[in-house]
Amino acid sequence: MKTPVYINEVSSISALGSTPAEVWVNYKKAKARFEERCFHNTKVMVSALCKNDEEVLEHIRTERKLYNKLDKSALMAVYVGRQLFQKTNNNLSQYGINVGSSRGATQTFERAHQNYLENKEVPLMTSPTTTLGNIATSVAQDLGLKGPAVSHSITCSSALHALLNAIAFIQSGLVSDFIIGGTEAPLTGFTVAQMQALKLYSKHLNQQPCQSLNFKKSENTLVLGEAACLASLSSLPQTGAVKVSGIGYATENIKHSVALSSEAKCLKEAMSMALSSANLKTVDVVVMHAPGTIKGDESELNAIKNTFETIPALTTNKWLLGHSFGASGAMSLEMAVMMLKNNTFIANPFYTNYALPNQIKTVMINAVGFGGNAVSVILGDV
Repeated sequence: MKTPVYINEVSSISALGSTPAEVWVNYKKAKARFEERCFHNTKVMVSALCKNDEEVLEHIRTERKLYNKLDKSALMAVYVGRQLFQKTNNNLSQYGINVGSSRGATQTFERAHQNYLENKEVPLMTSPTTTLGNIATSVAQDLGLKGPAVSHSITCSSALHALLNAIAFIQSGLVSDFIIGGTEAPLTGFTVAQMQALKLYSKHLNQQPCQSLNFKKSENTLVLGEAACLASLSSLPQTGAVKVSGIGYATENIKHSVALSSEAKCLKEAMSMALSSANLKTVDVVVMHAPGTIKGDESELNAIKNTFETIPALTTNKWLLGHSFGASGAMSLEMAVMMLKNNTFIANPFYTNYALPNQIKTVMINAVGFGGNAVSVILGDV
């Protein structure tokens, strides 16, 4: 890394909770957070916010007329942005922000489209509230940011691509502080139907419907979850900061828009690049992307085997809170930060590691999405 970059704070909202303390407690409890929903007479499992957190979001919606029509994905990002800086008096005006989302304003767009199909008209604010850029600018408006405000979709690696962009901004000297992350509210019948059409969605109606890292499963077990997670990056570390030690990225020449090669070449290239930029040959832990699909999990494991002489300790969080698409990389980033700060490994019950590190000093996070784009990030102690 040309110029050191640090993660000073991370905050999220998901089925695991809405404060760092609550999230960490639920990681240690290791209890999957899924509930049954029915879409068009079809029952599936999803990972959803709790009732109290839903009420918090609805309260934010009533604060300003501008927020009344915001999509849930934007509201979650606004809430997390506030949580990120509730303990600081820093002047945030010069911060930049980049928020990734695979689908954007999913729920608002679907409601507006349904209204159009039925009535041949749409609500007045449909265009601004369904625009992807509305997510980052909503957070920027709420926090009073004056720096660049960027929203993007790079499928499931959107959040970690936001981190890459922030590092580029910081290392260029244009800004010294940046907010990055992802948000996704995909729990709609249309989105679930898309995953079912691809034969990816889990058919299990139990408390462990997503079997991420179960390499003996005979069918795909992807489960959708809603979440938002933001992190504060800076060229100056605060107390308790975690260092971004290495970054890597790659795009694979794929033969199918939703599939990787069996060796996940893009992930291997991204991991190798991250190791090289961190001047490392291995890491203590890898937080895998591992969406719970047969080919997705297996190809990433193959890439890891082809990258490391000895496989590090492997884990993932999708068996706990599902796949939140564009927010998933940020949720994995938060998990990695928490493991580093607490020197505690969060295991996956479907996978047995041969050995665990005595101390967790380096963690790699992987993300890969439709289109064959991959990002690997290595975090370490300051």
